[in-house]
Amino acid sequence: MNDLLNSVREKAKALKKTIVLAEGEEPRIITAAAKVNAEGIAKVVLLGDPDVIKEKCPAVDLNGIKVINIKTVDVKPYAELLYELRKAKGLDMETATKLAHNPLYFGVLMVKRGEADGMVAGSVNATGDVLRPALQIIKTAPGIKTVSSCFIMCLDTNSKYGQNGIMVFGDCAVNPNPDANQLADIAMASADTAAAIAGITPRVALLSYSTKGSAKGELVDKIATALGIVKQARPELQIDGELQADAALVPTVADLKAPGSTVAGKANVLIFPDLQAGNIGYKLVQRLAGAEAIGPICQGFNMPVNDLSRGCSSEDVVNVVAMTALQCTIAK
Repeated sequence: MNDLLNSVREKAKALKKTIVLAEGEEPRIITAAAKVNAEGIAKVVLLGDPDVIKEKCPAVDLNGIKVINIKTVDVKPYAELLYELRKAKGLDMETATKLAHNPLYFGVLMVKRGEADGMVAGSVNATGDVLRPALQIIKTAPGIKTVSSCFIMCLDTNSKYGQNGIMVFGDCAVNPNPDANQLADIAMASADTAAAIAGITPRVALLSYSTKGSAKGELVDKIATALGIVKQARPELQIDGELQADAALVPTVADLKAPGSTVAGKANVLIFPDLQAGNIGYKLVQRLAGAEAIGPICQGFNMPVNDLSRGCSSEDVVNVVAMTALQCTIAK
């Protein structure tokens, strides 16, 4: 495990947050819950049948872990909350009750009711199924209308890029073709993730094929508009654009292409113009530079919800639980 993940786990321990794991009958989740509990990374709630959990992982110590069986618990308070939140959208009480028996909805409703600080799921559920209840119930953070994702890229600590070799790339997994407002949201959320989880002081570069007007067109205009939106909403944030990747990362190039910029040449948060560029970019750095890619991390929610890869290991789950706990510290 790299130093960043060790640091994330240690910081999470001090917060003592409660994280609900909606897929509580999945062996990887059960194993991770026991480790999170044993190491004191967070308080854990497992959603599932206790008998099924014991049958699947008989050797796992679940002492100190709260297990909720949705099949037997009274879901009425949760269904009533969901109904109140969604009745204007046409939701009736019967459907709300059915949805409240769904672990993904129940887990998010626990967070909404203040019974948990965040939720983690996705080891056996599709991303859309994990994020949909969160979008309907928790919604986005104040000032942000877009849920997005980022990866924390860990290069060698002696790397000349990033802060101690750590960079944040967004959005690489959720929004295919963000408009200027969405790009601004992605930039602000990625900066918050960089500070809360990566522990770096964000210097945000809005990437493009153009640097400071070297090219013209709608794609460049979109970046400039996004920059203006962020500067108005978060004037304290160090952000600049539009910047080509070399101008964002290399001081000598920055001096030529973007003289006077406080971000160019030393950016540690890279915001890609669309999903194709972001996904390609993080994979190239991961493979060609040997960087460790941590994520995707969901961001932009009013309270943290994170989606696991269905190929995740129990160690991956432990790390995501710890990162979810740290996201609770982002000011709303």
